[in-house]
Amino acid sequence: MALANDLVTIFGLPAHPLLVHAVVVLLPLAAAGAAALAVVPRWRQRYAWPLLGVTLLGVGSVPLAQAAGDQLYATMAALGNPLIQRHADLGNDLLPFALGFGVVVVALLVSGRLADRERAAAVDDSAVPKTWRRIAVVVAVLVIAAGTAATVQTVRIGHSGSTAVWDGFGTS
Repeated sequence: MALANDLVTIFGLPAHPLLVHAVVVLLPLAAAGAAALAVVPRWRQRYAWPLLGVTLLGVGSVPLAQAAGDQLYATMAALGNPLIQRHADLGNDLLPFALGFGVVVVALLVSGRLADRERAAAVDDSAVPKTWRRIAVVVAVLVIAAGTAATVQTVRIGHSGSTAVWDGFGTS
């Protein structure tokens, strides 16, 4: 029964905890996949499209979870649980981490593809510069850092949310 402007429930269940699972699963999965492709360049050609798909789904699920969370928060604000406010504040900070990660994944795939072409050209001509190969290494480091940051932030938010629910439940 979720409409575009009503993300409070899905089949009578709170939508936020359901949508959050997409974020919690897909962003760290994309981060692990991106790190693998950053470390093992020969996997790029085979797994680039699946990685891009998982990354886009993970990043795209963040605003949905945030919107549902905002609506759920509006219904729960009267409870006066300060832990819920902390969770909401942390949750509002995830989108920049996710977007930054998404951008560096795209940069990894593009620079990796260009580095692969450059490497193939260098087989025939040793004078081919290593420009894209060097850029791909820098982007690989950035994608690992951004994926780690997005995953850590996701864990922090999830922990604060579960703490807010369980501590708030135990005190009511």
